[in-house]
Order: sequence, then C-alpha cells, then structure tokens
Amino acid sequence: MTRNICITAVDGQTGFLIAELLLREGKFHKQVDSLTGLTMDPTSPKSKELEELGAKIVEHRPGRARDVVNTLKRVGCDTICLVPPAHKDKYDISLELTEAAKKAGVSNVLLISAAGADYADPQKQPRLREFIDIESAVLASKGDHSVKLGHSPCVLRAGFYAENLLLYSEQAKSDGILPLPIGENHLFAPVALGDIAHVAAHILAGKGKNGFDEKHRGQMMVVTGPVLYTGQELAKVASDAIGSPIEFENISEAEAKRVLASQSESDKSERDYILEYYRLVREGKTNYIATMAFREVTGTQPTGAEDFFRMYSQELRPHKKAKKNSHR
Repeated sequence: MTRNICITAVDGQTGFLIAELLLREGKFHKQVDSLTGLTMDPTSPKSKELEELGAKIVEHRPGRARDVVNTLKRVGCDTICLVPPAHKDKYDISLELTEAAKKAGVSNVLLISAAGADYADPQKQPRLREFIDIESAVLASKGDHSVKLGHSPCVLRAGFYAENLLLYSEQAKSDGILPLPIGENHLFAPVALGDIAHVAAHILAGKGKNGFDEKHRGQMMVVTGPVLYTGQELAKVASDAIGSPIEFENISEAEAKRVLASQSESDKSERDYILEYYRLVREGKTNYIATMAFREVTGTQPTGAEDFFRMYSQELRPHKKAKKNSHR
C-alpha cells in the first residue's frame, strides 16, 4: 500500500512541522513513499528546508484549482493533510482545496481544525466558527460513494497553541509580565504545536485496509494541553520553569490587539483568530482538557507547560529588573 502525502500551507508553522516530522523521523519516513508540500511562497526558508529534506514543493495559487488537481494527480497523491492557511480567505481557499482533492480522487484526508470552534458564536468569533464550515465541507463527501474523498477521513481539532504566548515575549523579557486578555479566573489548556504535529504524523503515516489506520479512520480528535490554567497559574509555571519571576497581567482586548499588531508578523486574520480564542476563554468556554486522543495515537504523554516554557526560556527570561506596567 503506497502512501503519497500532500500537505497544504507548508510555509506556515503547522504544515511545516508536520512535513518536517514525516521527513526526519525514521518511524514515519519509512512509511511514506513521497511527500508534496503546497505553498503560496515556494521561496520561503521553510519551503527550501523541506525541499532539502526530500519534499517536492509546489506553488499554490488560490483561484487556480485546476492546477492543484493536476498536481495531486501527477504526484499520485492518495493522502492529503489539509491545513487551512493563515490567510484572510482561509475559508474559500480550504473549500477550493477540498474540491480539488475530490476531483483528483484523493481518498484519505486529514483536516487540521480548531478546538473550541464548536463553541464559537458566528457573530463574535467568525474566524473560529469558519472551521466548523470547513469540517462540514470535508466530511460531506463521506456518504457520497461517487467520489473517493472522505472514504478515509480524520479531523484533528487542535487546541490553542502555546507558541502564541511567545508573542508576548518582549513584555516578559523587558518587564517580567505575561499580558493576556483572558480575565482573572478563566481557564484554558494551551497545547504545544509539536504535539499536534506528532499526532498528525501518526495519522498520516498509519495504514489500514481502508486507508488510514482503523484506530484513526473516521475519528474526530480533540487535542489540548494536559492542564487547565488561569493566567496567574500560567505565569507561576513560567516563572518556575525559567527561574525568573513572571507576573500575569489581565489586559483589555484593545491592548492585546495593539500588542499583537506591533509584535506579530502573522496575517491579520490569524491575529483575529487569537483574539477570538481569548474571547472564548473569557466566556468560560475553554474549561476542559482533551488529551485522550493524544495518548491513544502516540502512546506518550502530551507536553506540559513546564517543559514548554523551559524549552523557550531564553525568549522569556527577563533581562533586567521588571517594572510592572512599563510596557504601556
């Protein structure tokens, strides 16, 4: 049974890490016959690195669905990992890719979706809610026996990436502050991006008589971090992990928006997504953890916040005496 995988949006962190893991890790690499990465920027460092690791990099131009169909057919793609891109037209691009995979006869599809999207209000959290519509488009083909897409589907709803907290590393380093617009007592469970990539790699490389491994095929998997934290608790864990004091500061959404705009190079739609997730936290809609799927798929334990902060200690450790509120 061949496994020719195509991963979309490999110029972004999620798509890149999944592809890199499949190419570097022996237990996955030996299960994969070929890997093609679709990217809107084939000259990006991530695209070049994957190419050096053995991936075939193909430019993806939204609006040219026929080109995607031809690419998928040309490389013999039987498995697609659909990573919605960090782009203002995320929904339209994702639906276009879904339709292209259907026309190309791809049978195995893994969609990287978002935990909490099912709790999102279409009016207050439209960027989050569009993941539900993308899921519906991908899963709609499951009962259509005239097409192969959806014959072996899996949806992986990823929790809030802990890496998003690093967007506030400037405040942590200069002032010893972790400023988040989540309220004083609300909880959430950030998940390491590497953990999501690890689960995705297992699913994409796994094989069964109907495509994906039968343990994964047809599953709706939700993966968050292993522990719920308030802002103060998260700051305490960060302080202990890096050996320097970090204090939590509950800031307004307007202040968070300003900070993200000044410190993040991500697309505006991605910043909107982050702010919408913080809104979910303030509404008490993230008071849960979901780690069973991670343990069942990988056979290991998810990354704890202590280990995460320890890995990024150099980016967070204050380099001078903290002066609270000096970032304003």
